[in-house]
Amino acid sequence: MVGSAATTVEAYLAELPPERREVIATVRALVNANLPDGYVEGMNWGMVSWEIPLSRYPVTYNKQPLIYAALAAQKNHYALYLMCAYADSQNERDLRAAYAAAGLKLDLGKSCLRFRRLDALLQSAVAAAIASTPPEVHIARYEASRVRD
Repeated sequence: MVGSAATTVEAYLAELPPERREVIATVRALVNANLPDGYVEGMNWGMVSWEIPLSRYPVTYNKQPLIYAALAAQKNHYALYLMCAYADSQNERDLRAAYAAAGLKLDLGKSCLRFRRLDALLQSAVAAAIASTPPEVHIARYEASRVRD
């Protein structure tokens, strides 16, 4: 994975070549326009990230803010990490169905939606996924995932 040492989103964007900056800026705007209140944008893990700040929810296993989404320009593709699809199988099914209906190939790992060009990203489905999970629901899913028998 290609990471960045940038400490601000603006610095991250500035270090990208213009054509890659345009794609990242477009997807960033899409996420920000559909992000439920309570998440905070910043830089973490070398990527643009949207998280629940530690001041609101400090009880994470790795002492890092609880991540909801992240965006990066990798070497050969772009990566949009959607924890809402990873943590909720209905969100994942909705993404898969929307891509199939649009006739687009979905390259989705556990949470990582990979795309090489902006026109390969189904923006309406991504917007719906981003808008789907308020912080309280994301926290509840996280807590449920941490319960051990």
